[in-house]
Amino acid sequence: MNLDKVNGIIPPIVTPFTKEGEIDEAAFRGIVKFNLSKNVHGVCVGGSSGEGHTLTIEEYTRLMEICVDEVNGKIPVIAGIIANSTREAIRRAKAISHLSIQGLQVTPVHYVFKPDEDATFAHFKALTEATEVPVIIYNVVPWNYLNPALLVRLMTELPGVQGVKQSAGDLKLMADLMLTVPNGCKVYSAVDALLYPSFAIGCHGTIAANPAAVPSVCIALWNAVQRGDHKLAKEIHEALLRFWNTIYADNLPANIKTSIRLQGAEAGLPRMPMPATTAAQLANIERELKNVLRYEEVSQKVAA
Repeated sequence: MNLDKVNGIIPPIVTPFTKEGEIDEAAFRGIVKFNLSKNVHGVCVGGSSGEGHTLTIEEYTRLMEICVDEVNGKIPVIAGIIANSTREAIRRAKAISHLSIQGLQVTPVHYVFKPDEDATFAHFKALTEATEVPVIIYNVVPWNYLNPALLVRLMTELPGVQGVKQSAGDLKLMADLMLTVPNGCKVYSAVDALLYPSFAIGCHGTIAANPAAVPSVCIALWNAVQRGDHKLAKEIHEALLRFWNTIYADNLPANIKTSIRLQGAEAGLPRMPMPATTAAQLANIERELKNVLRYEEVSQKVAA
């Protein structure tokens, strides 16, 4: 297996919870359908925007089953794995081995004890030996952030590691990685404030919060860059940046859900203890969402 078809706008979709903190399966099916209706290029389940760190292995497996069922082969499905041990990461990969999954998005361990580079290598080596599904390293943990040299080593020496999702705000780290990424491997941007320059320097797509909140607008941006329309791309970038500045907070998944609800799809509540969107956040989101969705028509016209 490889990541040949995993390109473009791949939202890490949200997980709707009830007020009791249970998964709302009907609403989750609606979230998948919402993204399919926007013509996204793939979806990711169980990522940070999906509050994957709160999911039991049973909940995680059920969500993956529902998503694969709804997608029905139309687009690639990526499985997010947020785990604090090699054993748990392997357990989650094996729990969904019966499903048609095109990639595993896997974080380095995220508790305070940081493994050294050799231990990190051993972690991903064991994981890739336990599954045939390509691994995308989700390089997001601030105190365990993997440098470009280590990422290149992992992709070069472990055939199962075929991509990296860069999440730091420093675009130079992504640019450095783009210079040295091995042939056949891919780099995805999760630098939400800088998706436009990420696309312009050649990254292979994005798995990030903005695409989860406004997928159609991110598709319009992607398409503009691909066809060389940088004037339009810069306009969309500026609108997306203003929108991003309204949703970026410690309750980011809640604000993504609010943005989706304002577009007509039920997105549920965040899982406690994450707080819901505040009244002040809502007012800002409503304002900037209206502004950024002006570019949705651009995406729809290109798709037509």
